[in-house]
Order: sequence, then C-alpha cells, then structure tokens
Amino acid sequence: MTHMIDLDAYLARLGLTGRFEVTCETLQTLHRAHVGAIPFENLDVRLRRPIRLDLQSLQDKLVHRRRGGYCFEQNTLFAAALETLGFEVTALEARVRPPGATRVLPRTHMTLSVRIGRRAFLADVGFGGSGPLIPVPLDGTVIEQSGGAYAVRKAERGVLVLCQRWRGEWRDLYAFTQAPALQVDFEVANHFTSTYPSSPFVNTLTVQRSEPAGRYILRDRTYTTQAGEQETVRQMQDDEIPALLRDGFGLDVTDEEAYLALRGAT
Repeated sequence: MTHMIDLDAYLARLGLTGRFEVTCETLQTLHRAHVGAIPFENLDVRLRRPIRLDLQSLQDKLVHRRRGGYCFEQNTLFAAALETLGFEVTALEARVRPPGATRVLPRTHMTLSVRIGRRAFLADVGFGGSGPLIPVPLDGTVIEQSGGAYAVRKAERGVLVLCQRWRGEWRDLYAFTQAPALQVDFEVANHFTSTYPSSPFVNTLTVQRSEPAGRYILRDRTYTTQAGEQETVRQMQDDEIPALLRDGFGLDVTDEEAYLALRGAT
C-alpha cells in the first residue's frame, strides 16, 4: 500500500523538505524528525475509539489531523514512508521487557529492520520516551544518544534485545527476532493492546515525545521531563492537561477529548 502515502504531506508534518536518497544519513534524519514531531500517544484507546492500521486512516490521523499514535500506528506509517523512498524494510514483532517484569510478555510491540547495503538497523519511532532517537545497528554497535546509549545484544536461540544505558546502567527494553511479521499479526496484537481490560494503554493515559534537547512524558497526571540524565517530575492539575497536550505536545485535541482521555471514556 506504499503507493497510497502522501510523502510530501508526511515530510511536511516532520518539518522536512527536499529530496532524500537511500542513505544512513537520510534514515537518521527521518527517524529523529519523526519522533520529535509525531508524539507517542493513546488518546483514542482511552476514548474507546478503534485503532485502525490501514495507511489511509494512519495518514488522516497522524499527518493531516496532527495527532499521534502508538507503535503499530507509528511504525506502519514510518515503514510506508521509507519504502516509498526506496528503503528495504522488514516489520518485526517484539516482546517488551519492562523493569521488574517476572514473566514473558506477549509480542505486543512492532519494530522495524531497515537494510542499507550490507548494514542493517533497528528503526523504531513507536517506543515512546524510552525509544532511540536514531536507528540502532543490528550488529551490536553502541550508539550514544541524548540521555544515554542504545545497543542490540544477542541472547539465546536467535533472540535479539534492544538495550538502553540509563544513568550508567544497562537495561533491556524489548526482545525480538528477525523473522518477518505479517500485517495480520499486528492487527491481532493491536486489538489485544487497545481493548484488553488489563492493558496499560486501556488503563493509563500516556503521551510522549523525544528530541535531542529532551524527552517529555505524560502518564495520567504525572508529567516528566528529561534533559540528558536529569529528570524533573510534576503533578498536573486536570485543567492543565488540555493546554499541555496542545502546546507541549502539539496535538490537535479539544478540551473535551483531553478530559475524557484523562478520566477514561465509559
């Protein structure tokens, strides 16, 4: 479906213009611009609206209506843009490894492998405030970024793990293999993630955006800003949330949508 993407409108949403070649520099530029311009957010999940993964719906929401989305939405759109530009992209499923997890979680995260010549990179614009600003080589090279570093390490039986160094300590973010996933796999995972009663996306409002200058994370009423490894946490009042979503995150939402997403539509 990549022929359906309005590449000019997508690049304008990212604040980019000009022609782009299939190079590592282009991939870095697009990745950094995407995570800075299109927030990770789950307002529609909290509003009990269906999360659609067809490209027309994604362009309408994330590009034309200036909203954000979570991994399935973000990385599906990013993959389509990359393929339109001529990049070789493979969609992958991953198991998130949150801090303190004591069990293996289902494959509910979408990420991407992008090959440029002989090099392959993990590209992920849909992991929110903990995700990389630029793609991470799949060969284990450590990539220094704002607020720490990232690397992909090998685990058992062909499993790879994206790791982040934060405040001097390495932590796992998610595990994956390089087996290609199909769109139907993401449809199932998307339905589970957006509707299962115990899903964190169903139960917690989250809006996150990352740029070289800092990372900005809202979870319900807790607003966290990170500059490097310095962190500031503030508890927001309900009447502050709509302005934060619009002015801080650049989301085109009404006051009513903001309040309903915060409290959870019934």
